[in-house]
Amino acid sequence: MSDTPFGFGLPPEEPEDGDGKKKDPAGGGQGAGGGPVNPFAGFGMPGGAGGADNPFAAMFGSLNPNDLGAAFQQLGQMLSYEGGPVNWDMAKQIARQTVAQGTPDGTKDASVGPSERAAVEEAVRLADIWLDGVTSLPSGSNTAVAWSRAEWVEATLPAWQQLVDPVAERVGTAMGEVLPEEMQSVAGPLIGMMRSMGGAMFGQQIGQAVGVLAGEVVGSTDIGLPLGPANRAALLPLNIEAFSKDLGVPKDEIRLYLALREAAHQRLFAHVPWLRSHMFGAVEGYARGIKVDTTKLEDVVGQFDPTHPEELQEALQQGMFQPEDTPEQKAALARLETALALVEGWVDAVVHEAAKSRLTGADALRETLRRRRASGGPAEQTFATLIGLQLRPRRLRDASRLWASLTDARGVDGRDRLWEHPDMLPTASDLDDPDGFVHHEQLDFSELDKMLGEAADGKPNLRKDDGDNAGRDDDKGDSGK
Repeated sequence: MSDTPFGFGLPPEEPEDGDGKKKDPAGGGQGAGGGPVNPFAGFGMPGGAGGADNPFAAMFGSLNPNDLGAAFQQLGQMLSYEGGPVNWDMAKQIARQTVAQGTPDGTKDASVGPSERAAVEEAVRLADIWLDGVTSLPSGSNTAVAWSRAEWVEATLPAWQQLVDPVAERVGTAMGEVLPEEMQSVAGPLIGMMRSMGGAMFGQQIGQAVGVLAGEVVGSTDIGLPLGPANRAALLPLNIEAFSKDLGVPKDEIRLYLALREAAHQRLFAHVPWLRSHMFGAVEGYARGIKVDTTKLEDVVGQFDPTHPEELQEALQQGMFQPEDTPEQKAALARLETALALVEGWVDAVVHEAAKSRLTGADALRETLRRRRASGGPAEQTFATLIGLQLRPRRLRDASRLWASLTDARGVDGRDRLWEHPDMLPTASDLDDPDGFVHHEQLDFSELDKMLGEAADGKPNLRKDDGDNAGRDDDKGDSGK
């Protein structure tokens, strides 16, 4: 798990010094000790242009006098923010700015053309036809859309808010608790200012991360959660183009394979009505167990100087959050890891079944995407740092194998019926022994359906071998009627 849930490891391209050379790696990228890259390099944050001590040095020092007014206006917005735990207006603004800067390879965002939209629509349409033969869940996509990076930011911010706010709320609450009660009334304005700065700082970090992500993701479900609007399968043609480089697989096949994954996710979240709330609820449950290092926060509060807001920024990114080592928190983590693995494993299994005989590059693409997740792909890494969670590759592969084994043992319908209720799904221990779950947890779904139907009709389902009592219960003459 990440020790710095908001220390995003996804920096943009490092700026150049005046001599055209890249800046010292200590300011961004791989640190001297092999640590993670500095996510704020080159973005007016610690480690970026302007020095590591003052995150605002780059914001002001690199501006000409004509831009200072805008910079001070932004600072005023930070100090005057009175909303929730995250300044989402600022997050959106910074995400859009990051997208406009382009990706490290120099690719700039661009509007999606008619031909690209048509190609995405056709790929999703064909993907749904193929998926019809490998899952009992019907299509979950009413619409297929092709997004630019900026459109992805706009469409996914509501989901990011739902994911991040529970964790950020822990900081806001802790800020009001670190001072003695008798001092809180006196320090009210200071606490309010710190909360405003905290909301702005979170907004900056999240906006930066989401903006970088927009340059990497290929759809709306890259992290195994439905980030976009319901029933809308989305692909990003510009990012698919970048993803396709050097794979040695025809671009049409890559687009279709990614459409299969997107459409499979949409089916699952559209037709398993409890799944979305279960997933987001697991995130929130895990966030509730994250504690704030109040000792560190007390030091920040006691020494907070409004003229040096970078102190709060540094505290937010230097391991203030630590998951509590309690049975409840461990259970919440296991529940979330397992749910994510089961979703990804199911998608992996059904997409492979649909594509293996139709796409020559299916096996290569499957392994590429598995390794992308296992090596901490952009989407997975951002999700991991947001809530301090890393989805282990072993869980994904074990889940995929379990779903494939279930298909062989129970058929497509029997496999997919496990999604009818969360209590029917495999557990974390079942992922350790998928063959044991498949062969020792056989459920007679036909009998279960019959029992549920009879219960709904008010008729008891009694077996013949229940003895004379069962016979008397079935005999209306013994009922006194």
